[in-house]
Parts: sequence; structure tokens; C-alpha cells
Amino acid sequence: MEQLPLHPAEESDRPLMLLTAPQLRSPVTTQSIMGNVLIALAPAVVASVVIFGPRALLVEAVSVASCMGFEWLWCLLRKTPNTVGDLSAAVTGVLLAFNVPVTIPLYMVVIGAFVAIILTKELFGGIGCNFANPAIVGRIFLAVAFPVAMTTFVAPALGGSADLVSSATPLSPAADALRHLELFFGRYAGVLGETSSAAILVGFVWLLVKRIITWHVPVVYVGLVCLFSLLTGHDVMEQVLSGGLLLGAVFMATDYTTTPSTLRGRIVFAVGCAVITCVIRFWGNLNEGVAYSILFMNLLVPHIDVVFVNTPVGGEARG
Repeated sequence: MEQLPLHPAEESDRPLMLLTAPQLRSPVTTQSIMGNVLIALAPAVVASVVIFGPRALLVEAVSVASCMGFEWLWCLLRKTPNTVGDLSAAVTGVLLAFNVPVTIPLYMVVIGAFVAIILTKELFGGIGCNFANPAIVGRIFLAVAFPVAMTTFVAPALGGSADLVSSATPLSPAADALRHLELFFGRYAGVLGETSSAAILVGFVWLLVKRIITWHVPVVYVGLVCLFSLLTGHDVMEQVLSGGLLLGAVFMATDYTTTPSTLRGRIVFAVGCAVITCVIRFWGNLNEGVAYSILFMNLLVPHIDVVFVNTPVGGEARG
């Protein structure tokens, strides 16, 4: 039986509900999530300073300040609510700094922050609307625009002076063989955040305990790289512990905005990241493929979400 429309007087007494049910409330906020990510990144920050000296902290501080400054300025010019307090720009700043060497000129860090925050994030609508991980886009831009600066590393400063090493990371064919223990603790030349696998794993455990991320993407990503390395005759531990694999798998491939929303979609995402990373590393002209693989899969996320969409409550399963 069709319901008759209400009298205007009766209709005015009814509350206007615009939200769809069920309406869930949670104490979790963007600020609390990003705060926990910053805590998880803290061990790697400490490790970078210990390994490369105090200039590592300067690079990280400039990166964070630039990212937060650009976001604050954007909100000011657009006359929109200030979003610096949600700490997402601070996380981007730390991750961007983790993707550059300690020797990089500071003005390049500022340029990378502009690309990450303004061109990748804010122009697309701010947090939750960016098409790719901002720190990855900033890192790739710097690598293309300033290749020499981005491939000039220093050997660890532990117990002595730092020596410049150009393009000699463990994944480079020209690099000397390094013991796996040195790789694990980060005693080799590289960018700030990728060297200490131990520090990254500590952060990974924190994110799992706090339920900020799930294990699926990092474990599938790294596990498949191990498998492909074994099948192709490469040193498995070297492939996992060197380069940006763990940094990318734990802190970048798990970004809420730029990864699929379903479990099956995230598995497909991780598989794609692993395949592209290994193809670039084993048969490409680049020593490192993590950033490019994550960026490429970020672009495919909308299509992955369409294929692996969840079935609504009460709806019929697709296919």
C-alpha cells in the first residue's frame, strides 16, 4: 500500500535525516592515525641521525616544515579550514625526507615538498582525494629533476667521517658485497629512511599493534619479492633489506587513500607492486623500483575497487 504524503504541519515535526544507515561513531580521527604513524616513523628518524649524522635531522626538519607550511599557506589562500593539525602533512614530510640522501641541497627538499603537497595533494582536493602517495610523487620528481643529487650518497658516519659514494647502493652492480647483518642495521650508503631495516620493522610492529594498518599488503608485497628473487637466482636477503622495499611496503603501500578499500583488492595491489618492483630491479635500467611500482599501482586503485567492490548488506553478490 502506497503511503500518502504527510500534511505540511506534520512533515515539519519530523527530523530531517540526510545520512544513510548504519551510522557508526568512532573515537579514531585522522590526527590520531597520523600521530601513530609519526610514532612508528620515529625509530627510523633516530636511526638516520645515528647513521648519517645531524644533517639527517636537518633535512627531515626542513621537509616536514616545508610540507606543513605549504599546506597552511594553501588553506590560507583558499580560505578553507586549516588542516595542518591533522598531521598528514607532517607524515608526508618525514616520508619525503626518508626518500632523499643526506647530501641533498635543502632547496631541493623544499621543491619536493611543493610537488608532494600542492601538486599531488591539495590540487586534487586535499587529504583523501590525492591520486597517489604524495611523498612518492615528490621523490620521483626529485629523481627525474635532480638525478645527480638524488644518487650521491655518503657511507655511514658511525665511528668516523662520512665519505661520498656516487650511485653505490647495495642494489647497484658496482656496489661491494655487504653482509646481511650490516644491511639489517643500515650500515651502508643510501637514502635516509631505507637503510635501517630494523628501525622500519619496529615501526611496522607499532602500526600493527595500534591497528593502523593490516599485515596483508606488506607481507604479500615483501613475500613475493622474496619468491621472485629466489626463482631468478638473486640474493633474497639483499633484495629485502636493501633499497626502499621495507620502507615502501610498510609506510607507503599501506596509505588509506591510495590503496584499495577491499581485502581482495589490497592483495591484488600488493601482487602488482611486487611484480613491477622485481621487473624494474632485475631487468630494468634502474637499481630501485619500489617508488615506481607503488605509483603505478596507485593509478590503478580506482579500477581495482570497481572490480573487487564489496557486496552491500542485503545485496546480491556480483558475478
